[in-house]
Amino acid sequence: MVSGKDVALAAAFLLLSFVPGMSAVAVEIGDLPERPADWLAVVLVVALSVPLAVRTKWPRLCLVVVGLAFVAYQALSYPPVFASLALYVALYTVGVRGRRPWEAVAGYVVLAVVLHLLGSPNRLQDFVLFGLALAGMWFVGDQVRRRRAQAESAERARIARELHDVVTHHVTAMVVQADAAQFVPEKDTAGLAAISSTGRRALSELRHLLGVLEATGEHGRTPAAGEVADLVEQARLAGQPVELTEEGAPRALDLAAYRVVQEALTNALKHAAGQPTTVLVRHGSGHVEIEVVTASPAGAQSDGRGLSGLRERVRTAGGRFEAGPHRAGFRVWARIPV
Repeated sequence: MVSGKDVALAAAFLLLSFVPGMSAVAVEIGDLPERPADWLAVVLVVALSVPLAVRTKWPRLCLVVVGLAFVAYQALSYPPVFASLALYVALYTVGVRGRRPWEAVAGYVVLAVVLHLLGSPNRLQDFVLFGLALAGMWFVGDQVRRRRAQAESAERARIARELHDVVTHHVTAMVVQADAAQFVPEKDTAGLAAISSTGRRALSELRHLLGVLEATGEHGRTPAAGEVADLVEQARLAGQPVELTEEGAPRALDLAAYRVVQEALTNALKHAAGQPTTVLVRHGSGHVEIEVVTASPAGAQSDGRGLSGLRERVRTAGGRFEAGPHRAGFRVWARIPV
């Protein structure tokens, strides 16, 4: 579908080309004796401007048409016109869309030869410098494309980490709770209620992530004060003895710190079920420090994805992260600026 913005851009280029004084803003090469504009000049101005309406949908077609119109306009030595800047826009767009402008290279070589045969006073270095300016516009577009791709890749990785953290934590807790309920002879109402509560929490967080995927403008929720205590209580309901200690003035954690606690408790449930676990949250003036220690030395060993995702998340937030065996068991530690 043709973009409305591109149509507006094409219309603006066309209209500005007939505004007195705008000819001072133009692209030209050749310096041949100028000939007065006629009906063909008007046709070429239209051919320079109108293809911008499809530059996003068909970038290569746009560049070919604009390039041919530019070659003809310069070879016929019409007066400078604002629409000639469309060549820069077309080259930039091809770069953004990840295309190689081979047609533009060939077309420019042809233009340089034609202008030389027509008696252009420009020297070889003049044509080379102008060609480098054109190449520069494509290069800028290509760099924009690369940065966008990197940003999109980082966003996909962030969402993957969110999904891993949410699903792994809640599903692990539900599995542990369900397994424990099997060994209770009578109906375990409390255990079933815990499973139900965990499931509802998981659905709530997954709905939030779906909202992010639908581009609602959110870039990750901010956990409310007390949600770490909820994580600890959830682990206790799953049969994990957890002790929570908070030092400093309590405040809501950012999402990175919250996920550190969540992933560490998930690993404890998965790999060291029933082993004593301590959670320390220390609120500093400009940082928060998280330490989760599980008593089993061989426990709390992740499958690799969870802890590596935490390490990347904390690094992105400008913090430090450590995970490994500790004298008291297995330790997950992070220091994150606030």
